[in-house]
This record gives sequence, structure tokens and C-alpha cells, in this order.
Amino acid sequence: MQCALGSSVDKFVESVSVINMTPEQTLRARQKLLDRLSLTGDILRGSLLERTVFRHKTNCEKCASGEGHPLNVLSITYAGGRTRQFSVRSELVPQVRRWLENYKNLKEALEAICELNHHLLRPDEAPIKRAKKKP
Repeated sequence: MQCALGSSVDKFVESVSVINMTPEQTLRARQKLLDRLSLTGDILRGSLLERTVFRHKTNCEKCASGEGHPLNVLSITYAGGRTRQFSVRSELVPQVRRWLENYKNLKEALEAICELNHHLLRPDEAPIKRAKKKP
């Protein structure tokens, strides 16, 4: 199952400018983002890497020729800098890519919602106006 965030939320996020929004407009923009969220368990944080493994056993012709063996790895960094890596079977790579994209889209939508909420906390702040230069 693919997350329904996709490019429609990306385009909306790009167009959100809270500087000149009234609180009512901000609430409507936030609701539009929330309505587009399709939460699913099909999300994954990390990076998909392609590696080549050499010298995994003695007398391997591919390794001896310098060709090696291609390997897909999911790398995840945790708090404190600890990193874990998992081998990913090649038939699962498209699924892992979708799940990583779903995570990225969800994170971007959440950031946009947070920006709107920050604006709601300070509705009285006027946009910063720069003084005009004297001729």
C-alpha cells in the first residue's frame, strides 16, 4: 500500500506562505494538509545503499576478477550516532524505496503542519517590513 501524500502535498507545501495568512486561512491550510495525509504502516526511515562485496570467501572467481557481488543495504542512524545496516534482498528493493519515499513525504507534511501551528501561536505578529531607502 502506498502512502497517498505524494506530489500533491509537496506542491501544497511549497505554496504555503504563512506570512500574510489570517488565523482562519492558516487553519484551513492546516486542515487541507491533514485531509491529504493517509497514514499507513508502510513507512521506513533510513537510506538504501548499493554496495559491492569482495573477498567473502576464498577462491571466488567474481571476487578474484574484481567484479564482486552487488548488495543492497538499508542503513539507519540512531540517536547517539549508532548506525545499523540490514541487507535487503533485491526483490524487496522497490518496496523499500516506496516505504522510504512515504516516510520522506510524511515528514515534509508534518513539518509544514508544524510551521502553520507556529503561526497560529503568534497570530498578532505582523510581517517584518523593511525601511525604504531614501533616494
